[in-house]
Amino acid sequence: MPALIDLRKRIRSVKNTQQITQAMKTVATAKLKKVQRTVIEARPYWHSYPNFLSEAAFWAARYEHPLLMKREEKRIEGVIITSDKGLCGAFNSNLLEKALSFFEEKAKQSDIRLVLIGKKAVTFFKKHPFPLDRTYSGKVEKLTPEELKDLAQFLLQLYTFSKTDGVYVVYNEFKSILSPRITIAKILPIEIPENKEAQERLTPDWEPEAGPIFNTLLPLYVENQISHSFFESSAAEHAARMMAMDNATQNAEDLISDLTLVLNKIRQASITKELLEIMTAVEALAKR
Repeated sequence: MPALIDLRKRIRSVKNTQQITQAMKTVATAKLKKVQRTVIEARPYWHSYPNFLSEAAFWAARYEHPLLMKREEKRIEGVIITSDKGLCGAFNSNLLEKALSFFEEKAKQSDIRLVLIGKKAVTFFKKHPFPLDRTYSGKVEKLTPEELKDLAQFLLQLYTFSKTDGVYVVYNEFKSILSPRITIAKILPIEIPENKEAQERLTPDWEPEAGPIFNTLLPLYVENQISHSFFESSAAEHAARMMAMDNATQNAEDLISDLTLVLNKIRQASITKELLEIMTAVEALAKR
């Protein structure tokens, strides 16, 4: 049976850990509220832009813009977004397993190159043979809009100059606080819908022309999707960490209760033993 001093030390240690997890939960909650506001306000724009651009690309299909040209996927560029830090449950591990499975399947027919965002992704894919074009490690939370725009421009150049035939992004989409949704989205080329009779009947008049318009809209679309993926992943990360720290705090509370119960039982047994020894001594003295 453990000594009382060892139990007291362990209870004190668990209480200190509980204070840390409670503080981390508070920090994660505050960060989640900030990022969640950005995601909810911008999500209608993020979600409607691809549909609008897809229909516009259908209307302008006769204009051979480089970003609208679909090629056989011999070379693929993958963007994987994780976090720098752990303590967020299975947020990173589930995503990395799904991303690895997806790109290993693609690698059977295509050459894969990766852009990694987050220390967890960089550490994980160092063990695998995929070449890396860019890595963002140790500063994911501090990525600026300018850096995201620079990444989008890099992906645009790769596709425009035929250095890649497809761009995919893998990230955790913030669906609810309880569970994110792992999403694999194809950014380039733009998917043009087929057999849309409504668009065939309604052909817009371009002003000035389709070419200059798409020269502006298509790069903006790629920047839009990169920002969308980044902020969705950020919100999902903070939500996952908040839930993980809440569970850890509750587990610490349960452990403290169990240890306190054991401590009380040992103290009670010790007191009972001492009382028996005293009573035995008293009876022995009375018989003299």
